[in-house]
Amino acid sequence: MIFLQLVAIHTFLGVAVYATPSKQSVRFSSPIIAEPGGAHNVHITYTAPLDGNLTIAYGSCGFQELGKSHHILGSTHIGSHPLAKRHENSYEDRRPTRFVWLVKDEAVTGGCISAYLTSEGNAEQVLVGSSKPIDVKKRLEKRGRTRPHKTAAKSTASGKANFKTRAYGAEFADITDSLGPWFDGVEYLSQKEPDDVFVAHVKEKRIGIVGGGMSGLMTAFLLDSIGMHNWEILEASTRIGGRIHTSYLNGTRPDQYQYQEMGPMRFPVSVKDPNSNETLPIKDHQLVFQLADAVNERNGNKSDLMINFIKWIQMSPNAPVDTDKRRPDGTIPGMAEVLANSSLATTAEVGVVNETAIDVATAAFNKWAGLDKGSTSEYFKSYTENIFKAHKMAVENGLFDWSESQYIRHVLNNDLNITDQIDSTGDDAPVWGNTYEGVYFSASDWRTIDKGLSSLWRGMEPFTLNRTKLNTRVSALSYDNTTSKMTVKYRNTTADPFTTAPDAESSIYDYVFVAVPFSIVRAWRMNPPFSSLISRAIDSFDYDPSCKIALHYKTRFWEHLPYPILGGCGATDIPLLGSVCYPSYTLNATGPGVLLASYAEGTDARTFTSMSESDHVSYVQRAMVEIHGPIAAKEFTGVYDRVCWDQSSFQAGAWASPSVGQQELYLPAYFQTEMGTVFIGEHTSYTHAWIWSALESGVRGTVQLLVEMGLVDEAKDILDTWMARWISV
Repeated sequence: MIFLQLVAIHTFLGVAVYATPSKQSVRFSSPIIAEPGGAHNVHITYTAPLDGNLTIAYGSCGFQELGKSHHILGSTHIGSHPLAKRHENSYEDRRPTRFVWLVKDEAVTGGCISAYLTSEGNAEQVLVGSSKPIDVKKRLEKRGRTRPHKTAAKSTASGKANFKTRAYGAEFADITDSLGPWFDGVEYLSQKEPDDVFVAHVKEKRIGIVGGGMSGLMTAFLLDSIGMHNWEILEASTRIGGRIHTSYLNGTRPDQYQYQEMGPMRFPVSVKDPNSNETLPIKDHQLVFQLADAVNERNGNKSDLMINFIKWIQMSPNAPVDTDKRRPDGTIPGMAEVLANSSLATTAEVGVVNETAIDVATAAFNKWAGLDKGSTSEYFKSYTENIFKAHKMAVENGLFDWSESQYIRHVLNNDLNITDQIDSTGDDAPVWGNTYEGVYFSASDWRTIDKGLSSLWRGMEPFTLNRTKLNTRVSALSYDNTTSKMTVKYRNTTADPFTTAPDAESSIYDYVFVAVPFSIVRAWRMNPPFSSLISRAIDSFDYDPSCKIALHYKTRFWEHLPYPILGGCGATDIPLLGSVCYPSYTLNATGPGVLLASYAEGTDARTFTSMSESDHVSYVQRAMVEIHGPIAAKEFTGVYDRVCWDQSSFQAGAWASPSVGQQELYLPAYFQTEMGTVFIGEHTSYTHAWIWSALESGVRGTVQLLVEMGLVDEAKDILDTWMARWISV
C-alpha cells in the first residue's frame, strides 16, 4: 500500500524548507453515521496543500499507526504526485474531497476515520487528520418520506378531481423488502476495483440521455434534483414523451376536450378483494402521482402546466359486450342487458371438445398460478403491497418457466387441442404477465390525467427542451477505453438520408443512458459490442403490436342513446376490433366528442397494420354503426387518427413482451453499467406496458449511475425522496 505525505516548499534565504504535514492537515465533515454493510460518502477538506499518496482507514479513535486500523477505506494519489492525474479534471489541485466507504459488517461503533500521507522518497506513514467518533449502527427507520394526503378540489364541468383524497409516498414507502434480483448498490461497489470505488466523481460529468420518453425524462428530472445539470437528451422524434400520445382531433386544444389516448391511458389505483371486500391500494403506480406532484411544484403550480388527475371509468353498464346476439334494432347490447337477460349472451362456441377437460385444466392452472378463488386474497395483497417481492416469488414458484399454454400442455399433460382452446399454443409469454396484469385490470378505482396524458410530458418541457436535441436519430455508440468516454453518433432526421451519413454528427459523453426500446437499439452499431448477455437481450427482446383508431363526431351521441353509454370500455364479437372506449371526461357535455373506436393488440393489430389507413378507418367506422346504429354514420365528421405502434419508426412496437426465460435471464444484466452506459426503459423493468414501469427504471438507472460515480449521498437522497425501497445502498 502506497501512502502520501504532503510537503510544502518554502524559500528562506534561498534554501528550500520542507514543512511536515500536521495531524490537522485533513479535516472530516461530521457527524458521520454509518451502517454496517452499507455504503457512505466521506467528505474531507484540506488545510494544507498535500502531495503524495493518501490513505483513509477506520479504527479505534486515537490510533496513530495505519497498521492498527480496523479496515482501510482506500487510497489514492493526490496533488503534484504524477499518478494523481486521474483527478485533474475532477478536483481542484487534483486533491479529491469525497470518498466512498464500504463499511465492514463487523465494524464497531465509536471508532474514528483517519487519513495518512506518504510522500515520494519517504516511506513514513504520517497521520494528517482524524474524524470525531462515528456511530456505526443498523438503520432501523424506514426510508421514504411520508407525503401528506391531499384533498382534491370538488368536481367541475371538466371532470377534474372528483375524488376526495389521494395518497402518494405513504403507500409506496411501505415497499421495504430488499428481495429479488433488483439493484444492490453495495454489492455493485464491492465488485469494482478498490481505487475505482474509493474516489467519488464530481457532478459536472457530461451525461447523454438517448430517448426522451418517460424513462429518459424521469432520469433527467432526478439528475436535476440532486444538482447534476450537465445532461442532454437526444430524441429522434419531433417531441418528448415517447409512447405517451394524446391525439387532439380536429386541431383542437386540450381544454376543448376532443381527444383520445393513442398510447397509455389510465392508472389503476386500488382493487377490492372479492373475498373480504377490503380495498387494497396498488402501490407501485403511486410513483406516477408522485412525479406529477413534483413536476407541478417545480413549475410553481402554474395553471397552464398543471397535471391534474380525474376519475377514469373502466366499466360502465351500457358499454357493448362481446356477444353474437343483437337488439331488435340490430345494435349490440350492453353489459347490464346481458347480465339481466342470459338469452343475449353469446351462443356456445362451436366445435369445443371435452368441456370437462378444459374446466379441469383451467382450474389446475389457476391454482398453480395463484389465480383461483381460494388464493385470491393472498394473491391480491402480495401484488398490491410489493410488486418486487411478488416478482421474486414468481421466479421461485416457476411463473417465469412456463407460459399458460406450455404449463397446460407439458405439466398438466393435455393434448394440443385442449391446450389451444384454453390458451393459444403460440403463447410464449411467462405466466408472470398474467398475474400482475390480473391485479391491475381487477382495479375498482382508476385515474387518468385531465386534458390528456400528454399533460405529463408537457409539464416537463420547461426544464427539458432547452437541453434536448429533437429530430436526432442515433445510429452508433463508440466507446474509447483510453478516455473512458462514449461517442454517440447520429444524424438529423430532417436531412436527406441518401446524402447524409447516419453518423454525420456526434457527441461525446462521460456516461450515457439508453432509454430507447431494444426494437430500435438493435439497428445501432456498437464498437466495441456490449457483453454477450446485453447484446442478446437487445437482439432478441420482442415487443407486442397494438393499433388504435380515434374517431371524431359532431356530438357525444353515445351518451344520448336509449341505453346511454357514460364512459367505460367494452368489447364486441366484431373481428379484430378489440376494445371500444368512451371518454370519461366532461360527461353529458355538449359539442363534439371522440371515441377510441378500436384498441387492438397482438395478432389482431398485425392484421390491422397490414391494411391501408383508409381501409382500416372505414372498417372501424362501419363497426361503430353496427354497435350504435345509423346515428354513428350521421354524426361522423370524417376526422380521425390512427396509430399502429409497429409502424412507428421511433418505437417499432407498443410494449416489451419477453418470452419464457428472457426476463429472468436478462433483468440482472441491466443492473451492470457497461462502458459508462446504463440501460433503462419499461423493457428493463419488472412489469411492462405501464408508465410506472418506465419511471421505476429511471429511478433504478439514476441510482445505478450515482453509485457508479461514487455519489452515495445523492443516491440515498433519491432513495429517500422517491421511496425506492427495492434498491439497496
